[in-house]
Amino acid sequence: MANNIVETGNKVKVNYTGKLDDGTVFDTSDGKEPLQFQTGAKQVIPGFDNGIIGMKLNEEKNIKIPAKDAYGEMHPEMVIEVPKQPFVTSQNMEPKEGIIVTLKAKDGNMMNAIVKAVKGDKMVLDFNHPLAGKTLNFHVKVVEIVK
Repeated sequence: MANNIVETGNKVKVNYTGKLDDGTVFDTSDGKEPLQFQTGAKQVIPGFDNGIIGMKLNEEKNIKIPAKDAYGEMHPEMVIEVPKQPFVTSQNMEPKEGIIVTLKAKDGNMMNAIVKAVKGDKMVLDFNHPLAGKTLNFHVKVVEIVK
């Protein structure tokens, strides 16, 4: 019977729906393959990983994950105002509130930012993860456990 309980190091498949506190669905496996990952391998956010441990095969439950165990808290220093002109010319686009822009950091890594506001010849970019600072609510069902 112990083979039907999720332990650290197991490969699992789960069906899930993730919602914000206001009920907005931000992600789901509905209509897709179940999410597959190895528990304890840091392949998913910590709160999700920990919430699956101890579940039985075919068990369903709700997991409430505070921001610190999900995508972290919001960091105000990661919201900056920049001139919009380089984006208009280099990416041949007119920045609009809500779109995601990709930038190359000095170290060569690519980074995504959400345009939070456009003010004249400037725009406000938010480099926080879109789900940073938010409590996440998951309804999960374990559909496969591989020891």
